[in-house]
Amino acid sequence: MRNLRIVFMGTPDFAVATLDRLVKKGYDIVGVITAPDKPSGRGRRIHESSVKQYAKKAGLYIMQPTNLKDNDFLDDLRSLKANLQIVVAFRMLPKQVWAMPEYGTFNLHASLLPDYRGA
Repeated sequence: MRNLRIVFMGTPDFAVATLDRLVKKGYDIVGVITAPDKPSGRGRRIHESSVKQYAKKAGLYIMQPTNLKDNDFLDDLRSLKANLQIVVAFRMLPKQVWAMPEYGTFNLHASLLPDYRGA
């Protein structure tokens, strides 16, 4: 099923391996959604997520919404016409985002859900 148009959602380094595999296998990643940049460390320098750093190097379209229910974000997400979303180590999605693609949303998580949510 290489005709998939995939939106990938993730933030930490843990998620990069999955995104890298999808890219290297030739899947059509039409968008990457990750957490907004934020200040961290002693110098409070702006820090980009590991997923964003990878996506930039790979030339992928990046979205960093602060609110997953924001109408502008939802319109932008719809415009990608993804038919599958893959989520790895990302925040909880609102139902309207979760149900958007025709083939659904696949969530990979490092711990058992819902018992260890947030771990």
